[in-house]
Amino acid sequence: MRKARKFMSLALSAAMVVGMAATTPVMAEDAAASEDGYNLSLCIASEPMSIDPALNSAVDGAIMCNHMFEGLVKWVDDGDGNAVTAPGQAESWEKTANDDGAVTYTLTLRDGIKWSDGQDVTAGDFVYSWQRLANPETAADYCYMIDMVQGYDTVADGSAEPDTLGIKAIDDKTLQIDLTYDCPYFEEIMAFPATFPVRQDKVEGNDDWTYDVDSYISNGPYKMKEWSHNAYILMEKNENYYDYEKLGPDTIKFALLDDNNAMLKGYNNGELDFIENLPVDEIPTYLADGQLNIADYLGTYYVCFNTEDETFSDPNIRKAFSLVIDRNYIVENVSQAGEVPADGYVPSGVNDAAGPGNDDFRTVGGSYYSISDEDYEKNCEEARQLLADAGYPNGEGFPTVEYLYNTSDNHKKIGEALQNMWQEQLGVTVKLNNQDWNVFLENRKQGNFQIARNGWIADYNDPCSFLDMWYTDGGNNDAQYSNPDYDAKIDEAKATSVQEDRMKAFHEAEDILIGQDSVLAPIYFYTQPYMLKENIQGMYYTPLGYFFFGYTSKTAE
Repeated sequence: MRKARKFMSLALSAAMVVGMAATTPVMAEDAAASEDGYNLSLCIASEPMSIDPALNSAVDGAIMCNHMFEGLVKWVDDGDGNAVTAPGQAESWEKTANDDGAVTYTLTLRDGIKWSDGQDVTAGDFVYSWQRLANPETAADYCYMIDMVQGYDTVADGSAEPDTLGIKAIDDKTLQIDLTYDCPYFEEIMAFPATFPVRQDKVEGNDDWTYDVDSYISNGPYKMKEWSHNAYILMEKNENYYDYEKLGPDTIKFALLDDNNAMLKGYNNGELDFIENLPVDEIPTYLADGQLNIADYLGTYYVCFNTEDETFSDPNIRKAFSLVIDRNYIVENVSQAGEVPADGYVPSGVNDAAGPGNDDFRTVGGSYYSISDEDYEKNCEEARQLLADAGYPNGEGFPTVEYLYNTSDNHKKIGEALQNMWQEQLGVTVKLNNQDWNVFLENRKQGNFQIARNGWIADYNDPCSFLDMWYTDGGNNDAQYSNPDYDAKIDEAKATSVQEDRMKAFHEAEDILIGQDSVLAPIYFYTQPYMLKENIQGMYYTPLGYFFFGYTSKTAE
């Protein structure tokens, strides 16, 4: 999932309001708290591109959707602030294996689950929503998230109707989902925002359904009360949610900001209870005094090359640009939040065949280049030779190229560092181009760039979450990359549930993506910094990047 640092507000399509970035907190007048509740204010990003669960593709949008919708499976607190999967709209399910390796899930929905307008949630709502996700007319970047469901391929390519997808309602409370293989992370897929239910009568024929409180009907713990664009999204408790009595805040207000200084100011003056971003120069101070927390995060910050661009169609040029990146300098002097220099694409912490507690995918896969300070000059010498072999000795004759990034103090400083490294070590000129989040996302998606800032956070703990996105014509394939050998390895990995065979194919796919084709230049593996007021208790979090605030409480300061 795209990282809004808080980079965006979270992956939308530039269909929304473009180029409107609030730079100072614009807060709604707080409603009076009830005797038992309180009003929570926070900031994770700027104006989201979409809060349609199927169309969102960024972390900030996912956090918002997780509060207003609920899937068949949900994330709950394990008691120590860690999010773990548990029954959501489905109270139970059975998994049946067939002789051909296919699997059938039969799920029973909870009694009494309702939409925020009081209408019953039925199995048919999930059938509609999953068919809508797979339907190519929806143009959902995350349509492939359910590619393990029988019939997906023919629905997604338009050769079959959406109703042929392997999901059906046995009755209003019973749902059957047929998979082509035993997908090891399917429970996490059922908790993923793109698979959340939406109401057909509100969505069909209404492209603007998410912008109107009357049509934005949800089924989660909170519902949207107000959206003041580029200012805030205000949520209130959903009185029709089955767990309503246990919810904490009366309202949750998401301030929509892209100015880190404004975020920090809002936090320090008491307008915000939680922020993720603060000015880079302030990070050491707030780390030292214990106000800034650093959580684990399964993600990679990287440079994305447009492989269809005339200049960057050559993998040796891409490799040269990657080799001269001083990753240690960036994490130690620019980002400064405990990030780890990246020696591959799939980050540390992602499980390999042996599972949790054993060597992870990055450890097993090893390094694609040295990140040792002692080897940096050697990397640069190799890069200069690659550039010379491509016809540009010492950068002579190399065209001026452009690096695209979205509004953020952190992204700007990293872009300036990269610009300097490329110029000093390769002798090339790189111009920086800053765009507002929504415009940036659309241009990157459409391939209107040469080099672009990028970041990806795991959607589930499996290397597939990082590697299948570069499949030819994939919805999140911003690099416009296509390699039949790579596609074949992804197909091979998805054709089996034997973990050793899956991981072997995924490692070979990463060898092609990074080791051979240098499609991306990984920079660092993320950490998740955040600041939370000490009197807010009960927040929980998953390293996929989701924070949950619906069960928090507030004590007297």
